[in-house]
Amino acid sequence: MPAIDPDRLLGDLRRLAEFGRYRTGVHRPTYSADDVAARAWLAERMADAGLEPTIDGIGDVIGRSPGAGPRLLIGSHSESQNHAGWLDGALGVIYGLEVARAVQADPGSAGGAIDVVSFADEEGHYGAFTGSRSFCGLLEEAEIDRLANRYDGTPLRTALERAGYAGRPRAEIEPERYKGFLEAHIEQGDYLESSGLKVGIVTSIVAIWQYRILFEGAQNHAGTTRMAVRKDAGLALVRLAAAIDERFPEVAGERTVWTTGRITLEPGAPSIIPGAAEMLFQFRDADPDRLTLLERALEELVAAADAAGPCRCRLEAVARSVPKLMDPHFQDALEQAAERHAPGRHMRMPSAAGHDAQILAQRVPAGMLFVPSIGGISHHWSENTADEDIVLGCQVMATAAATILGP
Repeated sequence: MPAIDPDRLLGDLRRLAEFGRYRTGVHRPTYSADDVAARAWLAERMADAGLEPTIDGIGDVIGRSPGAGPRLLIGSHSESQNHAGWLDGALGVIYGLEVARAVQADPGSAGGAIDVVSFADEEGHYGAFTGSRSFCGLLEEAEIDRLANRYDGTPLRTALERAGYAGRPRAEIEPERYKGFLEAHIEQGDYLESSGLKVGIVTSIVAIWQYRILFEGAQNHAGTTRMAVRKDAGLALVRLAAAIDERFPEVAGERTVWTTGRITLEPGAPSIIPGAAEMLFQFRDADPDRLTLLERALEELVAAADAAGPCRCRLEAVARSVPKLMDPHFQDALEQAAERHAPGRHMRMPSAAGHDAQILAQRVPAGMLFVPSIGGISHHWSENTADEDIVLGCQVMATAAATILGP
């Protein structure tokens, strides 16, 4: 079985974390100067590992093995959420690089090879899984024309030009080249840590259904408008949020979660009654029937709020992803590898977060491995995983990759 180099693995992870360093985490938004520099560095490390790197027209960094035989694609994404953790996404990319080197150095792995990828914009600064959808042929040029940065409105076309990627062809997967795709990630929750386990074998990736809920009231003076005649859009929003939190437990499944991620009041001044309000709301589950049930409950609550007044209320669906099962054979290979390196300290589990693997699963077999998150923290600069857990997870990945590639 291929053996990884722990010092090289941890060294590469820590070097990547220097691009956009923020406290103990990173701030490396998609196509920012730090993200572009990190992608160039990744291409150099891929070349040093004997791979043939390219950065395509959407910013995906792909290192292809020149060897013959069956191939496995391993990777994740390397940009970050704003002021977030150093491992989210980066872990899976560097795992891919280290596994590629380990497989190359293993005499028993002569019959197969590893390609490595860092997809662009999994974190959704411009779209949803922009890089992996492009790679899988699921991103049209017209959508690229429409997309813009959700924080500052920069058009995606402009960002690509500034990054130096404009005019480059976009790479597209050749399904016949690969036995499949593997991705590693921190769990981003506390199931593994709270259970004293070291490895999670992902069974499925949840769908995320996102909505915009809009409230129309009447803007007026906060001091002179009588309470009885107010149409306070902010108050209407708060009441609906409370109603959702009361109703959803009645229709939720065991792992259903829901979040009001952003609330905006217009005009947002202390002495003005909000005339308009907006909430961005999402729920997640892996069961299609449960998702439909949750959506029906949300529609009923919004309709009831609109009918009750005094503010108008309407619901807009923003995005609906599809739950994806991970390949059973890949699950078996990961579980066997976990049992070899961490006997009795692994579990099969669903992913409550979205990942590039759910996009790749539409084109090739896909599998995922989790390592523990300290305190279950993610999407925050204090996110971390113990070094020994990082090393163990990579060795499990390397062993599973060799099994999948076969003799």
